[in-house]
Amino acid sequence: MKRYLSFFLLVFFSIPVLAQNSQRYKIGLIDIMLLKRQKLGAIALAKEIGADGLELDMGGLGNRVSFDNQLLTDSIRAQFLAKSKETGVEIFCLAMTGYYAQSFCGRTEYKQSIEDCIKTMQLMNVQTAFLPLGVQCDLKKNPSVRDSVVARLQVAGAMAQAAGVTIAIETSLTAKEEKALLKEIHSPAIKIYFNFSNPLKEGRDLYQELKVLGKHRIAMIHCTNKDSVWLQNDPQIDLVKIKQTLDKMHWTGWLVIERSRDASKPREVKGNYGANTAYLKSVFQLAAKDK
Repeated sequence: MKRYLSFFLLVFFSIPVLAQNSQRYKIGLIDIMLLKRQKLGAIALAKEIGADGLELDMGGLGNRVSFDNQLLTDSIRAQFLAKSKETGVEIFCLAMTGYYAQSFCGRTEYKQSIEDCIKTMQLMNVQTAFLPLGVQCDLKKNPSVRDSVVARLQVAGAMAQAAGVTIAIETSLTAKEEKALLKEIHSPAIKIYFNFSNPLKEGRDLYQELKVLGKHRIAMIHCTNKDSVWLQNDPQIDLVKIKQTLDKMHWTGWLVIERSRDASKPREVKGNYGANTAYLKSVFQLAAKDK
């Protein structure tokens, strides 16, 4: 913990005060990973840790028709928006993580959940939603569900495009396969939420995968690996090389910290996410400012 504190203080207090919109790369956290799913305290915690923004979860899904989403309640939503304005922590994404376990490609009632998410996005001025294809709609393990996945994403894409928002999907496919999937879906409102851990766990070239997908197909990036060590200690990821790759691609957007927690202390929220936030800022923000 002492090692974390010294590193965090060094980086955090040397970060220049910049308008959020001036940052090419913004660093985001996820309320559900902070153990504060749809809790107002997640915003203050993200501020304390030093993040630029927060991804809010839409709530549990289970056997419901739609998410257990408290943000559609005017008074609750107003509190989140006020706290975001007060702290300067941007709410940049709404996450439909209920679909990690539930079947987007198999549920009879899926349109209502997409509609509720898009409505919440519009009410909160959020431009991007996260839709994981999850276990049951894993196109690599269950290729037979592809037609259903494509058809439903075409419907979701049309809904998102009409609302002027983007739905970012996460799959287990290679970058080449994701390009083919997006071409088949044929919707500018459906893009990829790229996750570093997916190519890494299969031994694929992380940097080449980014290049293959290209600037316009990547909505956001889960800029972490599996839980093991902090990003600064991870031999599988060269963040300087990643930044150079993204710079050459002219990509800009949110780098979102999902995991890369110290496996021996996975529930030390401030320690894990504070260290990773500070390190990402040192590579993607401070280094760029010093040039």
